[in-house]
Amino acid sequence: MLSRLGALLQEAVGAREPTIDLLQAFVEHWKGITHYYIETTDENTPAKKTDIPWRLKQMLDILVYEEQQQAAVGEAGPCLEYLLQHKILETLCTLGKAEYPPGMRQQVFQFFSRVLAQVQHPLLHYLSVHRPVQKLLRLGGTVPGSVTEKEEVQLTTVLCSKIQQDPELLAYILEGKKIVARKKACGEPDALPKDTASHRDKDCSHHGAPARPQRDGEPCGAQALNSPLLAETEELDSGTAESNLITSLLGLCRSKKSRVALKAQENLLLLVSTASPAAATYLAQSSPCCRAIVRHLCQLYRSMPAFLDPTDIAALEGISWRLPSAPSDEASFPGKEALAAFLGWFDYCDHLITEAHMVVADTLAKAVAEKLFMETLQPQLLHVSEPSILTSTALLTAMLRQLRSPALLREAVTFLLGTDRQPEAPGDKPCALYAHLIGHCDHLSDEISIATLRLFEELLQKPHEGIIRSLVLRNLEGRPYVARGSPEPESYEDTLDLEEDPYFTDSFLDSGFQPQAKPRPAPATSYDGKTAVTEIVNSFLCLVPEEAKTSAFLEETGYDTYVHDAYGLFQECSSRVAPWGWPRTPIPLDLHEPERPFFEGRFLQVLFDRMSRILDQPYSLNLQVTSVLSRLALFPHPHIHEYLLDPYISLAPGCRSLFSVLVRVIGDLMQRIQRVPQFPGKLLLVRKQLMGQAPGEQLDHQTLLQGVVVLEEFCKELAAIAFVKFPPNGPLQNISPAPEGQV
Repeated sequence: MLSRLGALLQEAVGAREPTIDLLQAFVEHWKGITHYYIETTDENTPAKKTDIPWRLKQMLDILVYEEQQQAAVGEAGPCLEYLLQHKILETLCTLGKAEYPPGMRQQVFQFFSRVLAQVQHPLLHYLSVHRPVQKLLRLGGTVPGSVTEKEEVQLTTVLCSKIQQDPELLAYILEGKKIVARKKACGEPDALPKDTASHRDKDCSHHGAPARPQRDGEPCGAQALNSPLLAETEELDSGTAESNLITSLLGLCRSKKSRVALKAQENLLLLVSTASPAAATYLAQSSPCCRAIVRHLCQLYRSMPAFLDPTDIAALEGISWRLPSAPSDEASFPGKEALAAFLGWFDYCDHLITEAHMVVADTLAKAVAEKLFMETLQPQLLHVSEPSILTSTALLTAMLRQLRSPALLREAVTFLLGTDRQPEAPGDKPCALYAHLIGHCDHLSDEISIATLRLFEELLQKPHEGIIRSLVLRNLEGRPYVARGSPEPESYEDTLDLEEDPYFTDSFLDSGFQPQAKPRPAPATSYDGKTAVTEIVNSFLCLVPEEAKTSAFLEETGYDTYVHDAYGLFQECSSRVAPWGWPRTPIPLDLHEPERPFFEGRFLQVLFDRMSRILDQPYSLNLQVTSVLSRLALFPHPHIHEYLLDPYISLAPGCRSLFSVLVRVIGDLMQRIQRVPQFPGKLLLVRKQLMGQAPGEQLDHQTLLQGVVVLEEFCKELAAIAFVKFPPNGPLQNISPAPEGQV
């Protein structure tokens, strides 16, 4: 079209001077548009069937061609000057609001988008440009499913692209002259280019109101329009409405058309990530941006069914804001679409917080914490209704699984665990929610216990040091679990004095239980040789007596498989905690320091209590308890390693460790074995049932037998973790996995 226009203009050029003036052609096309409203009598003819789209296209081509012919870069040509001074965009905005002829609003949106995209001269600084742009944004999105959604998102795309090139433009798009005046009142420098400042001043009268169109000379055509339309336009200009680029984008984000919604989300993301400090402060404090985003998030949460199956929630993985729906081949369940919509928008909020300017990110994260976590989720987590607790806990776990932004993770940790990082004491009153969640781990409902343990397991995989410090490390500081004033244990026998343990009575020892293979003496503080890791691994592998083992009779259940899995998990965990600067070895004990009472903390307390009841709990619950303990054991902090994985530590009076809990469980098991006829055969059958290799018929003592299977596998898993963690600051590279049952 430009080449055709150029050819026509060239043909009109005489020997020395052109006979066709660009400005004259531009004005004639504008007159043709305004005369349509004077002459037409048919109010039902669609705009696309009139000559308005053609004339708008000619005006755009003239503006682009004129700019290409300008000798001086940055100067506005006569046609652009006419467009700005005669408020043509203002008038077009009025015509778009009137939606006359039908479809005119779409034509106006398209013209604005094309002018802003194709004219290289900076336009958005001008009052006669950014003010009608603001008005046009208010016209869009007023009705859900608007026919102009496609054109609206095109305009916002152009605006966001321009703002990306010049972040200072955001101030003009959001508030126009108001924010400029505010900056001047505060003594801030005006960011407008010199060549645009004069036009901005020309656009404004003394009070900043639009200048009236000229009645003599070249008309702009506005006087040909009905006065009620102009009155409506001035109402929009009053600034009473909050609607602007942000609210327009948020409205488009909720579009039923997936492409429109996705593009709007991308535009909003671009906007908050490129905002200048001043614009970011405005977005965070004065615009409805953060409030509206979180309000929509809470609306989506409330639109879900009051009860959802935790299994369905856990299975709905891979939901992202770019693809906010589950694959169609997955099984459907009531509330699936609503759940996918909520998780998709939560993922988008998390992504916004990750990419946004720090000021916006912090404000948005705090808004999510206040409105979603505190006001919406917390009452459900604290509710006495089991379905409410179950659903909210599973949803919170799903959110944690998706959470990536540091700012929102920080708010989530504070919400769940509180801010106290001092060592716990049994009589303390912790954060109400934290206390309830710990209590839910030992709830009468096994389902609630499993769901809450899953929540903590997900939390332990997040890259935030405050999580592991609040749950475990603060209670292990200073190693108060180690006995003071006594020599370090020299052997396995010194550490586990079975004769003094009430679970290991004379009758029990006479029943035939003996440690399977007493390890060679190994100092607890020796972490620099192969002997230490050999003794530790053997301690776990040999803990379960032979009559309670069944894995040797089946394939692919060996210790070497656990070593392979543990190595990958340990590497991942080590990478996550590397920035935290943890020590490589335990702090030295001050033998002159008096012993202080040791409390393992509420989290380890409930895990140890659950572990001590492994022979009486459902199989699925046992799996979750051991899974959380395994996650804890993977952490490469020397105190965690020592307390959870070292059988040789000399425990302070009244203290228990993970190994001592397991020893007592084994003692209880050996007494129960005597009361179960055909125990080895039944145990093997149960293991085959759990692996799907035998019919799932109900047996006597089934819970006990399943607990024994979990216990055996858990001991192998702990042995594998201890193996890959040796030395404590990294895996041992030159030791190959040992045969089943020994190293």
